[in-house]
Amino acid sequence: MDLLSSAHIPVLLFFFHLIFNAAAAAAAAGRWHLLQGSIGVSAMHMQLLHNDRVIIFDRTDVGPSKLALAGGACRHDPNELDMKVDCTAHSAEYNVAANTFRPLTVVTDTWCSSGTVAPDGTLVQTGGFNDGDHNARTFRPCANAAACDWTEHPNALAVRRWYATNQILPDGRAIIIGGTGQFNYEFYPKTNAADAAEIPLPFLSQTHDPEENNLYPFVHLNIDGNLFIYANNRAILFDYVRNAVVRTYPEMPGGNPRNYPSTGSSVLLPLKPAPTEAEVLVCGGAPTGSWVQASQHGNFLPALATCGRIKITDAAPAWAMETMPMPRVMGDMVLLPSGEVLIINGAGTGAAGWEIGHNPVLAPVLYHPDAAPGKRFAVQAQGTVPRLYHSTAVLLRDGRVLVGGSNPHERYVFTNVEYPTELSLEAFSPEYLDPAFAALRPQIISPLLLINHGRPILLRFRVGQPSANGVSVTMASPAFATHSFSMNQRLLILETMKPRAVGGVAGVYEVVAMAPATAMLAPPGYYMVFVVNNGIPSEGVWAQVL
Repeated sequence: MDLLSSAHIPVLLFFFHLIFNAAAAAAAAGRWHLLQGSIGVSAMHMQLLHNDRVIIFDRTDVGPSKLALAGGACRHDPNELDMKVDCTAHSAEYNVAANTFRPLTVVTDTWCSSGTVAPDGTLVQTGGFNDGDHNARTFRPCANAAACDWTEHPNALAVRRWYATNQILPDGRAIIIGGTGQFNYEFYPKTNAADAAEIPLPFLSQTHDPEENNLYPFVHLNIDGNLFIYANNRAILFDYVRNAVVRTYPEMPGGNPRNYPSTGSSVLLPLKPAPTEAEVLVCGGAPTGSWVQASQHGNFLPALATCGRIKITDAAPAWAMETMPMPRVMGDMVLLPSGEVLIINGAGTGAAGWEIGHNPVLAPVLYHPDAAPGKRFAVQAQGTVPRLYHSTAVLLRDGRVLVGGSNPHERYVFTNVEYPTELSLEAFSPEYLDPAFAALRPQIISPLLLINHGRPILLRFRVGQPSANGVSVTMASPAFATHSFSMNQRLLILETMKPRAVGGVAGVYEVVAMAPATAMLAPPGYYMVFVVNNGIPSEGVWAQVL
């Protein structure tokens, strides 16, 4: 019998992953730390806020969670599909500095929803399932953090939004694009009568196929204010003001889908000082037919190992294809303050959905955008916790990446399954946090910042060993992470002057950086600002772009 027949591929891939993960663990960079063995809620959605709390939530129709609501309270929802009275939480607030968590209350179902952070720092979450699919919910950080909780806004949306994508716009509104059965978009909040209805977007119906494969479309705000929208295997540049397609991009070579349920991931690569071009990277996913093969036939096809990179600002843009060290579906891509991209979580075979992703990829990969082609990927130290369907990862202000979630089941299941529901939180520390780089690591000693577009920013910092290769300043927007796509994720590398020593204070320097010129480059809201010394970033400070 031919050992390379399709029947043997999953077995061979399983052994490949065992061998590869063992090799990766032996020599790779970065470190893993278990933060919480259980927070009681699986982290299907995560958002870092400017008070260094991470808002985590799942869905309300999984049955009881492992986290009781505060004070013996219960949620009463006659429309709930699972439990009409539920005394457990389906959302939690994680305090990064204290490494503690507390329950939060969501009323209607937030399953597979989307979100943004408004310019004032309020988390705006939209859609979900069942009685939550037309709703918005807000979470506003407050001085007494224990008093903050979700506020429900019934029927705030024009249509049902389930598996949609949100993007913050230069005017501070959010645009909400797509979702199951929705080939349209709308805005939130509704600022005028024209915002009340959904607006057709034919591109979404054109990219819909029997497996859908256009859910959670990848959306990035281009430097010209238009939206890059990727669904299935192709993309457009969209002018939402005129409701017009500005440009149609070529299909990615290979023709395979990259969106849910053939779930890959995507980032807008770090924007250079005073940028004149922008590039998008799309990595991983599952080949055409993977979801049907896995869900209906139990045949788990190998995930995609390719990435496509494209300059979306070029007059004649073309995809440049690259190959990752291993295949990955349901991976998360996180922009690091050093300008690199971390690819983490996911599976080696199958697709997104219940029980149809297998062979967890435990080793993250670091992607270096400015390295030569063929030298951009570096395998990192592997973790020990499988993070499959419904996993998430977000950048923290201290430079770590918070990792949580993984529930490939319809309900919470902890026993007698290959991949139990995961309630833990971990942190992955990239190599730049290694103690060996302590002398190179800057420490910002400036207060909280207010930033005006196009104006200089003065930062004072302390460092033991300033680099002869120069110091840069970067700004990262905190992203809303779910289903392998981090909405609103953005990293800007600022135009930075040479730092100067502060007289009479050993090891203290000042640097002037120029803020992004327009809201098309940096929409209003809170950002983490870092000083980077020879690739080693400081802990960030929060700054509000006005």
